[in-house]
Amino acid sequence: MVDISIEREDMRYHNITKDDMLNGDGLRAVLWVAGCTHQCRNCHNPVTWDIQGGVEFDQAAKEELFEALDKNYISGLTLSGGDPLHPENREPVEELILEFKGKFPEKTIWMYTGFQWEDVQILDSVKNVDVLVDGPFVEDLKDTALLWRGSSNQNVIDVKKSLEQGKKVLYIR
Repeated sequence: MVDISIEREDMRYHNITKDDMLNGDGLRAVLWVAGCTHQCRNCHNPVTWDIQGGVEFDQAAKEELFEALDKNYISGLTLSGGDPLHPENREPVEELILEFKGKFPEKTIWMYTGFQWEDVQILDSVKNVDVLVDGPFVEDLKDTALLWRGSSNQNVIDVKKSLEQGKKVLYIR
């Protein structure tokens, strides 16, 4: 069989939300990346599953995102999607995180992924995140009363404390 997949060099995204209050602590800018292998039943954002979907995250998109982040009332960046840790997103996401940390060292990064903490804690991109919400959305465990997550199997993890203590430490506001 011939592989007809299209190779891409750059990350793709679907949207930049400039003033979000639901996807992390404080008022945040959110980058909704393309690509998700988890494809959870009743996902809130299935349009982002296709790694070739959306548009290229080019210099203009990065400038738009960083302009939103430059506002003093924005607490930080949230990476969601899709999945920022889709294998094809890992390198460009890591580069974006490093650039963000250089420009906005006082602001935080939150990341949503369908992968489990135990499987991604070694990734450099994860080590530079402040809070990681891990695990796939599970329809049978959906709970609208939960803060920052959709189902009770997901964890809101304080990455720095977890790495320091060598165990998963949940984020507490």
